[in-house]
Amino acid sequence: MPYLKIQTNVELIPTSRADTMKRISAHIAELLGKPERYVMMALQDGTSMLFDGSDDPVAFLELKSLGLPEERSAEFSEGLCALIASEFEIATDRIYIEFASPERHMFGWNSATF
Repeated sequence: MPYLKIQTNVELIPTSRADTMKRISAHIAELLGKPERYVMMALQDGTSMLFDGSDDPVAFLELKSLGLPEERSAEFSEGLCALIASEFEIATDRIYIEFASPERHMFGWNSATF
């Protein structure tokens, strides 16, 4: 049940948004080793954001997944930063990522919990 939310002040061309999201979704599935059929993502581009007193391109990501291994967070950070830098032309030192691994009973799907 990986979920990735991306907030960025970079504004995508509307016609490229779907393709960008599909590439990111496939990358998340591969990075986490989970079927893409369970990957959900949201993209909020063109968001008013400021970091270090500057409105230069910036992004905040939230990655949630059941069983997200803490010992791999540095690897996930490296992979996500490279992906976001490539897709949105954002310097990696202007990207924050929050990782979360909810307990199975605290995540619902298909009228039940995991």
